[in-house]
Amino acid sequence: MAMTQESGNGKAVGRIDNTVADWPLTFVQHNFGAHCFDTIGCRITYSGFTHGVDADDEVSPPLASYRGTREQILSAGHIARRNFPPPAHVSWRSKDGVAHEADVDIAAIFSDKKIVHQVPREEIREDVSITDPDIVLEVEDRTITVYMRAFIPTKALQVAGNPYSGHRNDLVRVWSRTY
Repeated sequence: MAMTQESGNGKAVGRIDNTVADWPLTFVQHNFGAHCFDTIGCRITYSGFTHGVDADDEVSPPLASYRGTREQILSAGHIARRNFPPPAHVSWRSKDGVAHEADVDIAAIFSDKKIVHQVPREEIREDVSITDPDIVLEVEDRTITVYMRAFIPTKALQVAGNPYSGHRNDLVRVWSRTY
């Protein structure tokens, strides 16, 4: 059984993976990503790393200008962030030029530490690890949205005949606020 340890005292603080037997599915660490669309000078700082643009006047194009859907584009590249660093600090200007700042408390949004997904328990494959979920923060014009994406193994193939489709990896909207 995989266990994480608190440094120094050897006290187990929770498993880093789950199986369906561990219902409800929870997490002790997560991956993080941040994306800006239709903004000016957008920066998101979380867990010691700043995402976004380099210059205050740099424009982030609208989502529609990218190839692919929101589901395909949004990802989390910073892996194994321990639950939970201080809130994400976001500063940006909306496309109308108005300046905004916000602190997004990821710990409060996921206070129950449950993995948010859309797969019914009876459809989840047993004895397969469910690892760190992705938490993705998106800034689009005046709106900040937080999503979760988790790789959930399924009993049935999701695409008939595709042996590599035995999972769901849905992007689920968890929180949103317009400024």
